[in-house]
Amino acid sequence: MAKTMLKCLYQYEVWSQKVRLQTQPKPQPGQPLLYSGTFDCFRKTLVGEGVRGLYKGMAAPIIGVTPMFAVCFFGFGLGKRLQQRKPDDILTYPQLFAAGMLSGVFTTVIMAPGERIKCLLQIQAATGETKYSGPLDCAKQLYREAGIRGVYKGTVLTLMRDVPASGMYFMTYEWLKNILTPEGKSVSDLSVPRILFAGGMAGIFNWAVAIPPDVLKSRFQTAPPGKYPNGFRDVLRELIREEGVASLYKGFTAVMIRAFPANAACFLGFEVAMKFLNWIAPGL
Repeated sequence: MAKTMLKCLYQYEVWSQKVRLQTQPKPQPGQPLLYSGTFDCFRKTLVGEGVRGLYKGMAAPIIGVTPMFAVCFFGFGLGKRLQQRKPDDILTYPQLFAAGMLSGVFTTVIMAPGERIKCLLQIQAATGETKYSGPLDCAKQLYREAGIRGVYKGTVLTLMRDVPASGMYFMTYEWLKNILTPEGKSVSDLSVPRILFAGGMAGIFNWAVAIPPDVLKSRFQTAPPGKYPNGFRDVLRELIREEGVASLYKGFTAVMIRAFPANAACFLGFEVAMKFLNWIAPGL
């Protein structure tokens, strides 16, 4: 659990920059962008808000990160079992992709409200307005204004992001593990550097798929009520019309900076935990 928290602390510095870049408004003619890129956003946040500004809205993901990862790997394991006739059946890569997609469905239940609250608090910090005093106050106000739908606004876009991205995530990891396993050896005997490489690359491939719907989600979740009556279709039309296709990849640098190390650590932790559980309860 402590390792998961440290991972969250590390990636959150970069994650807050991603949301600010994705949601910054189009500048007026003749005016520069608020943030010219990831490092400019980081510098301005640090100068204007101090170190605390890098962690705005962090409580919501911290609360949800441990159960989210537990549900993520549980969903993948369940997805595999549902497709196996026997426990030792080897699944094809499309089947592993399908198992990963089930994991994405499961995690959305936890992720959607946390993402909504996190994004609102981060944007609030960037604009200087103080509508919410913290995550709990944000959740209360959202519920008071629009009920449970207000808290879960953006769930469809979270599904659109996490379902295919999770499929790619787990399929890539399993594929690379198989490629990196020396001939005649078992996948379970893979060395730590190879596990780290497979996990890190899985994170890269995951976010290559996830970034466009993530941009739409961030815009939609932080928009005022009624701005996008037709949901993500309105967000997509506005972005393409005003900023072009490249706008769907806003925050790309910020995402990729943390994708490799964070997911390398995640999968290493998972493999170590599984070996420990197999050691203390081999028949489980």
